[in-house]
Amino acid sequence: MGIGVWQIVLILAIVLIIFGAGKLPKVMGDMGKGIKSFKAGINEKEEDAAASAKTIENTTSASVSSESKDKDSVKS
Repeated sequence: MGIGVWQIVLILAIVLIIFGAGKLPKVMGDMGKGIKSFKAGINEKEEDAAASAKTIENTTSASVSSESKDKDSVKS
């Protein structure tokens, strides 16, 4: 149920008719820039999520170690 060759040819023909041969390179260039920007945004969001997870992990481990120190001092 994927897109076949004839469907791609039909879509390209319709795009060529709508935009014309003169504007087509500009339209495709703008679309390429948009896709690059989208990918960069997705990667940036994933990096932020990973950094947040590390921060949470470090905070959790620091609070756990401080709690264990508090328990040790109470026992002494």
